[in-house]
Amino acid sequence: MENTSTEKEKKQQTTCYHCGEPCDNDGLYHDGKDFCCSGCRTVYDVLSENDLCDYYNLANTPGNNQKNRATRDNRFDYLDDKEISEKLIDFRDEDQTHVTFYVPMVHCASCIWLLENLNRLDQGIISSRVDFIKKKVQVKFQQEYIGLKDIVALMAGIGYEPAINLSDLNVGKRPKMDRKLIYKLAVAGFCFGNMMFFSLPEYFSEAELLGPGFKNLFRYLNVLLSLPVFFYAATDYYQSAWLAFKNRTVNMDVPIAMGIITLFVYSLVGIFLLGQEGYLDTLGGLLFFLLLGKWYQQKTFDTLSFDRDYTAYFPIAVTRLKKDQEEVIPLTKVQVGDIIRVRNEELVPADSILLNEEASIDYSFVTGEEVPVGLKKGSLIYAGGRQKGPAINLAVQKSPSQGYLTDLWNHEAFSKREQKDSLASLANRISGKFTFTVLLIAFSTLLYWSMYDFSMGIRAFTAVLIITCPCALAMSTPFTLGNIMRIFGKSSFYLKNSQVIEKLAAVDTLVFDKTGTLTSPANAKIRYEGEKLSDETRGVLKALVSYSVHPLSNRINRYLGQVSPADLEKVEEIPGKGLTATYKSQSIALGAASLMELKPDDAVNSRGNKVYFFVEGVHLGTFFIDSGIRNGMGKMVQELKNRFDLHLLSGDLDHERQILERELGNEIHMYFQQSPADKLSHIERLQHSSKQVLMVGDGLNDAGALRVSQVGIAVTDNISHFSPASDAILDGKKLSLLPQFLDFADTGRKVIKASFVLSFAYNAVGIYYAVQGLVSPVLCAILMPASSISVVLFTTVVTNLLAFRRGMNQKATEKWK
Repeated sequence: MENTSTEKEKKQQTTCYHCGEPCDNDGLYHDGKDFCCSGCRTVYDVLSENDLCDYYNLANTPGNNQKNRATRDNRFDYLDDKEISEKLIDFRDEDQTHVTFYVPMVHCASCIWLLENLNRLDQGIISSRVDFIKKKVQVKFQQEYIGLKDIVALMAGIGYEPAINLSDLNVGKRPKMDRKLIYKLAVAGFCFGNMMFFSLPEYFSEAELLGPGFKNLFRYLNVLLSLPVFFYAATDYYQSAWLAFKNRTVNMDVPIAMGIITLFVYSLVGIFLLGQEGYLDTLGGLLFFLLLGKWYQQKTFDTLSFDRDYTAYFPIAVTRLKKDQEEVIPLTKVQVGDIIRVRNEELVPADSILLNEEASIDYSFVTGEEVPVGLKKGSLIYAGGRQKGPAINLAVQKSPSQGYLTDLWNHEAFSKREQKDSLASLANRISGKFTFTVLLIAFSTLLYWSMYDFSMGIRAFTAVLIITCPCALAMSTPFTLGNIMRIFGKSSFYLKNSQVIEKLAAVDTLVFDKTGTLTSPANAKIRYEGEKLSDETRGVLKALVSYSVHPLSNRINRYLGQVSPADLEKVEEIPGKGLTATYKSQSIALGAASLMELKPDDAVNSRGNKVYFFVEGVHLGTFFIDSGIRNGMGKMVQELKNRFDLHLLSGDLDHERQILERELGNEIHMYFQQSPADKLSHIERLQHSSKQVLMVGDGLNDAGALRVSQVGIAVTDNISHFSPASDAILDGKKLSLLPQFLDFADTGRKVIKASFVLSFAYNAVGIYYAVQGLVSPVLCAILMPASSISVVLFTTVVTNLLAFRRGMNQKATEKWK
């Protein structure tokens, strides 16, 4: 009986091994561990059976409380409904399904580890990826082995039930402020205020307003109030420091955690053994102001959420059919029920129903599988698929998701080599060395003062640890680069991520495509020579060029005007050469002379591009297109020639060389008759010569070159040919601003380095006063977040001011049409 009573009392005093909640009289003792309820015990059993108990090694009590978890087995049955599941699913084919869940319970490294190991809980799950900032989990699974309902039930069973709100499926969710941080801030604030009140006898000791008995009583009350501050409000710093030690590293929370522990232990020793007042009120103020600064930083970061701003600027445009007429509109204006046209090599922007008899869709950007999928009329085509072959008409079934297309753009298959000398990695390296230096100075200060005044030594030791936080170093880089991204976005220059800015600042060689990049279809002049075009022939040509988004095809399309397109079969676009099709059993071709092995000398000499028209291999006529160089290209090249090595690559013949040299100058190296493979090889040769290459192309025949270069910019006019291989999208009207963009990217690096100097100067001044014991730990706790905020304000104000002086901070006056 005594053993039973002792075991029961032990349960009352313990906390749950899984979630950390107190174990009351209903607690359970299982496998040598205490659990607050059967739900937490069940989760532990699931993880234990699947050899996933490393989850508990990453953090103490990482799980979520399971007491109030619903136990009904049928509460997720609604996910078996096909109509509902289709609204949730991002992508599905014969082999796999992709779905993204919002999981608000994600709160630590253990959560990330467990959710990214779901495939170990069920063989049907291929992989899972966590976006900690957005609290989203993307799951890829094989529907043959596991269903959507089973996955949701599995995640709920281990304590991470997705938040599914079908009425808000098409509305972006903004993650809410971490409530735990608010609770900890409230606890620290309450305790700090009362500890200040109970410390009045110490503050007014000379006036002897209160007797010595009250002074001791208030000291003990301060001890009680310090317990929730030390054991609850400061837990984030302990966990972060412990994870750093486990990984044999030192992060910025290590000195803070050491300072908190030192103040607490020394105060207890002083109060109970030495009869002194201690520093518990200082400890309360320290945690309150640290958490207040952390909360403010988080609010500031949410306000300046650069990823969200970037997706709002994302300039995907779509061809919509209205009364048999084409119109180009922004993706944001596409509505469910709209009929859109997707041409060869274009991405499908939204889940849609196929209206044509057949289509060939490449889902490599979604699944990594490069083999196109053949689909029939009425099939559902998912966003992210790329059309291969003739243009197709689609009926939009789900509102387009820019966030999903952004994920495709950032797909790991298109990630490029990282810069070893990036400012982000530089900041991390500096922060690590900085923290070791701070610890050395702090212990040296403690050793020095211990020989004279140990109490002052503790005060100075703690002050050094708190005031010299490298937070400003860690924050200056993302805030500066993020603000530059926003400035570029207002000038119609849209970057994939902030790392592109650093790569832009490092390039020394620029490679330009000609057609559609340095030249514009809108400025081109066109004429036709050859056999007279009948209405039927014009309809055939109209249908043929409608299948392509190449600038020359667009120009011929405009030249033909309003003509009813003919019905073609077996339409194919050959990159770098042209288009082929079958019409009434006759082969039709339109493109370069090499398409039908026609010698260029067989055609009439003329400057400009030549597009040849063939029927059954017979050359019937030629379209002569003067390229029409974009306005401002000559000035742009003159501004770039002194800083960069310039190259021009074109698939055309060199009959425009003289015109281009007259307009652009002789400083640019020109190469003609370059196929897509030739362009890629040219980039690789430059890189082998230790060149940092920026490729500027139209994203059509230049996908390989854009991908292999250090930075690839896709230039677009009235429609964005979305290419995950590019790092940026630039409105063609803004191409002349490229020198300013490159210069401002370099300026951004200088601003970041200036912020480093500012941060070091602040810390040097702080250490000077802290080692002398002239500043209290509470004042340090106020100054530490203030320094971070000042660096953020410095980088933001300076970049905005420099952008204003260069005319880059105003929104583009010409809207996307």
